[in-house]
Amino acid sequence: MAGESTAARRTHFAPTDSLEFGRGVSFFDAVYGFAVTLLIANVDAPPPEAWRSLSALAESGVPAQLIGFALSFTVIAVFWRLNVRLMRRLAGLDGLTTALNLVPAALVILIAFTTQGISDPASADLALPTAFYALNIALVALAQTVMFQVARSRGLERVPTGARANRLDLIDSLITPLVFLLSIPLALFVDPNAAKWSWATLIVLGPLSGRLTMRALDRPRRGGDGGG
Repeated sequence: MAGESTAARRTHFAPTDSLEFGRGVSFFDAVYGFAVTLLIANVDAPPPEAWRSLSALAESGVPAQLIGFALSFTVIAVFWRLNVRLMRRLAGLDGLTTALNLVPAALVILIAFTTQGISDPASADLALPTAFYALNIALVALAQTVMFQVARSRGLERVPTGARANRLDLIDSLITPLVFLLSIPLALFVDPNAAKWSWATLIVLGPLSGRLTMRALDRPRRGGDGGG
């Protein structure tokens, strides 16, 4: 029965060396690329008089829009690289995993919309656009994590990881959404700019969390070597 269950579950399974898997990965790559391209729609062409001086150009609001473009470009690029890395850890894709991977892809496209709220000078200092942007980014990160965890539970990992290693990996993956989720009440009840600055903590927390995870995973191996 177990063998039949596994066979039935993998009826729509596409291994990494199949054309279906290649098409699936190419589709997701294209979605992330399209999402990045959409960001330029948030940068308005300045009026001719804005080109008369740097101060006039700064007052036109274009620099703020370009900063928003650069921020979201970086965010989407990071999510794309993470999706590529997760795909490489899988032996293939089945129907459920593919469907779940469409969720972060859709949310990534939405980043172009929420970027407008935090980069338009007319709304950049408001709390709601900052909160929506933070929620958008947090949901993308969580959706990617859910997709991989479901794939892992369905036996799709190329090299299966142990429970402890997966638990540490899961904790590491939750750092980014946690930072953005915590910034939402900060934006709504304290100051939107303070919430935006709180995102910068990921510059330190991200690498630090990854390093601590690798050290924790390496510790049992060192203990085993020493005991031998």
